[in-house]
Amino acid sequence: MNTQKNIPDMSFYRLLLIDFLRESHPELLNDERFINARSDSAAETYEKAVQSGSNNVEANEMAHEILFQGLHFSKHDTLVNILWNEFSAELKEADAKALAIKLLPDCENVFFKYYLSDDFAYEPEYDLLYTELTGTIAIYLDKYGLQ
Repeated sequence: MNTQKNIPDMSFYRLLLIDFLRESHPELLNDERFINARSDSAAETYEKAVQSGSNNVEANEMAHEILFQGLHFSKHDTLVNILWNEFSAELKEADAKALAIKLLPDCENVFFKYYLSDDFAYEPEYDLLYTELTGTIAIYLDKYGLQ
């Protein structure tokens, strides 16, 4: 953060986004165009908000909305939660994140059936997705094991 003006610079938002992607959207970590565009937009939003009279907290909230828009629902986190909840007898909790990354390509056809908005986890269809993914994961584990 640029302490001289108390205005975050683009690298602040870039690092924040990368950290978030690493945790919840690892499939996007190599998408430099996305990361650059999103972090640039967040920094610009912050700057414009401050110039328009918003305080630092308000401006930062606006920048965060831009930075994380469309990223609140995570396919990766959903898979990790299913692994923890449904397959804990077969899998160590620490291994779930790595397995979720491997599973994602095999689960994309299931995710594709649903409109995945930021609030999808609170929609009734989430239970259907969860059930379908659990079955897909069970089939994957039967076929390939935990590798």
